[in-house]
Amino acid sequence: MTNILKLPRGRTLNLERPVIMGILNVTPDSFSDGGQFLDPKIALKRAMQLLDDGATILDIGGESTRPGAPDVSLEDELARVIPAIKAIRQHSDCVISIDTSKAQVMEQAILAGADIVNDVRALQEIDALETVAQYEDVAICLMHMQGQPRSMQSSPHYDNLFADISMFFSERIKACETAGIKFERLILDPGFGFGKTLSHNYQILAKFDDFNKLGLPLLAGLSRKSMIGNLLNRNTNERLAGSLAGALIAAQNGAKIIRVHDVKETADVLGVYQACEQGISQ
Repeated sequence: MTNILKLPRGRTLNLERPVIMGILNVTPDSFSDGGQFLDPKIALKRAMQLLDDGATILDIGGESTRPGAPDVSLEDELARVIPAIKAIRQHSDCVISIDTSKAQVMEQAILAGADIVNDVRALQEIDALETVAQYEDVAICLMHMQGQPRSMQSSPHYDNLFADISMFFSERIKACETAGIKFERLILDPGFGFGKTLSHNYQILAKFDDFNKLGLPLLAGLSRKSMIGNLLNRNTNERLAGSLAGALIAAQNGAKIIRVHDVKETADVLGVYQACEQGISQ
């Protein structure tokens, strides 16, 4: 497995140690921070704060994928994410990820300065594969989701949780390679909360390292999710401790990218963890 991802404009992303992907939702209805960063100026200020707090990647999203979330039109999504990406790119050379499933949003985001396409539908929407295949240095995160956002949590079922998710990844990797997308451009996300029961989520967290056998960097996104709230009986704004525990366990079990809302606190946790790892190796 290579831990150095090549990115546009000759830059690279070093994943030898876990890095933080800071969440920046420019949406009115995301489950945790909807409506807070719709204005591009406010989004830029938030982005700079996330970078100062320790984020290596900024993940910009213009459509909520929480259970039951309504669809967002192409025009609305573009109007939300493109000004934010352009503003951030004018002020920073950081790594920018676009969180979308729409091919046209992917392309416009890449042209505006995005380095990574983070797709909860794993490039299964119309023209998505063909679009990102044109941009040879853009990295792609393929996420596993059973069902669709509106209904994915109604009755998730797996014959074999890990085998089923691994088979899905293998099929999507093959589809990418057939479309001309090189293996080394890919990142995998098992998709906490996307068509998973509470038990499924914690099985995946406990054995997260199982997906490393696929030979690609792994992303873990469980920040403030219902898997924490439902387990601990905590509201969204009370899930920091649970999110930090999940981030640490994911890092210990092989996650290379930790996608979070609370960047500063997560950076502290990973800093202590990495200090221990370095001490052991010396």
